[in-house]
Amino acid sequence: MCIEKDIHQIRKFRNEYHKAIVNLLFTNNWIEESIKQYLDNSGLTLQQYNILRILNGANVPVSTLTIRERMLDKMSDTSRIVDRLVLKQLAKKTGSKNDKRLVDVVITPKGKALVAKLDKRADELDGIAKNLSMEEAKLFNTLLDKIRSTD
Repeated sequence: MCIEKDIHQIRKFRNEYHKAIVNLLFTNNWIEESIKQYLDNSGLTLQQYNILRILNGANVPVSTLTIRERMLDKMSDTSRIVDRLVLKQLAKKTGSKNDKRLVDVVITPKGKALVAKLDKRADELDGIAKNLSMEEAKLFNTLLDKIRSTD
């Protein structure tokens, strides 16, 4: 009986804020693993995929500074990640025509083909949130944005 009480105490959260944070951490890990499986055969990391999506949507050369601003993971070393994409021949760097201090990046045809291949399987990513209605997903996005808000 004492053991049951100890187990019950372990499962308790200090408050709903604590429970929400723990839920976010565990859910984040679960989602990351799901996305890694989605990207596994492509040889991309989530950050590399994010950059390729940015480049693919831009259709014009984009500076590494702009890529960093658009990335979901603001803590990333954008230049290092772009360099890895260049080594994989998925992106190409050139000096900026407008600002000698900047480097422009474009997606290569090989990169475009990889994004197109992954896009064909995009429903798998949507399936991660299959238990949410569209209204719940919108509310969830609002709440997550609110948590990250620094205002």
